[in-house]
Amino acid sequence: MLFTETIRVAFDALRANKMRSLLTMLGIVIGIGSVITMVALGNGAQAAIRERIARLGTTVLQINPARVQHGGVNQGVDAKITAKDVQFVVERAPNVVAITWQQDRSLQIVWKNKNSNVQVTGTTPSFLEVRGFKLAAGRMFTTADDAARRKLAVLGGDVPALFGLEDGQALIGETIRIAKRQFVVIGVLQSKGTTGFGDGDEQILVPFSTGRFELFGNDRLNDVWALASSEDSIPAAMAEIRSALRRAHKQRTEAADYFNIRNQTDFLQMMSETSETFGMLLAGIAAVSLLVGGIGIMNIMLVTVTERTREIGVRKALGATKQNILLQFLAEAVVLCLTGGAIGIGAGVFASARMSASMGWRTSIDPPSIAVAFGFATAIGVVFGVWPALRASKLDPIDALRFE
Repeated sequence: MLFTETIRVAFDALRANKMRSLLTMLGIVIGIGSVITMVALGNGAQAAIRERIARLGTTVLQINPARVQHGGVNQGVDAKITAKDVQFVVERAPNVVAITWQQDRSLQIVWKNKNSNVQVTGTTPSFLEVRGFKLAAGRMFTTADDAARRKLAVLGGDVPALFGLEDGQALIGETIRIAKRQFVVIGVLQSKGTTGFGDGDEQILVPFSTGRFELFGNDRLNDVWALASSEDSIPAAMAEIRSALRRAHKQRTEAADYFNIRNQTDFLQMMSETSETFGMLLAGIAAVSLLVGGIGIMNIMLVTVTERTREIGVRKALGATKQNILLQFLAEAVVLCLTGGAIGIGAGVFASARMSASMGWRTSIDPPSIAVAFGFATAIGVVFGVWPALRASKLDPIDALRFE
């Protein structure tokens, strides 16, 4: 029996039992579709993480107060970093080209008859340069405004919408009340998108000195942000910041740091590792369904061999060799898996697109994952089709012809 004839017989056998063939493929369809969808979700999550880090700036460093511990027990109180400590960094960190610091708290904001709770951030004029924000309208407050403790406010890109306004420029020159104190709006920031540290577009900036004395009532800093001169200089900048802050508190060599320094690469690596682990978990679950689908194909093929014992005997009596019978049943298993794989790939691509459109989840189809999934489907057909095919090829033609 020629190879093409063997393949044709395999297709004829599958068409003769369409419903059984479709049900047999179902496990492969679900498995391949799940793999494509899960990988697309994982790739989309990693791409979103990289974009968020890029928006923050790859050379931005974040310094936070450390948690105070006594005897290994977390006391739940942050160590203290003040603007005076930051001055040591300004003077002793040549690889830091700009620095800003901030205090922040969620406060009630009132404009006319509308109000909302928004994060109010007391910061310096260099906030825009260090954090990578840009003005959509108006201006940023200046060092002179900060020194004079003027009650000025710059709104984040999403804040006007909280007051029912589409155009933030309409608020420039308006007076808003922050914690019952009147502030004049002088600028509105461009929307930047949600960052890894909260929604940077839903905040209101005020001069640091104004916020310290009018709103917050203390000199503790919640965050310090430093801009390194380049990506290559990040390690040197971190070392300089650490040395300067330790000197500001006159810490001994053996004393633990009272602060934490993190860069965006650390966040990117951490979040990427988390998304990769989650993606591998989901892909593992999808692989299990593929395995179950392969076992289902093997079971069905074994049943098929039993049902077609007499047919196999007739073919052998007419001259079909063991290799012909083996190839025929192996071809049936592989065709089932390849067809199921193709349908599964289509289902996975469709599901990824629907998730992105209806749920807002970012997905990214990875062509290599499609190739791997298709190859895996072929391998399943071969591996799980071998045993039924061998069993069919080893049937004795005389016993097969007698089978009822």
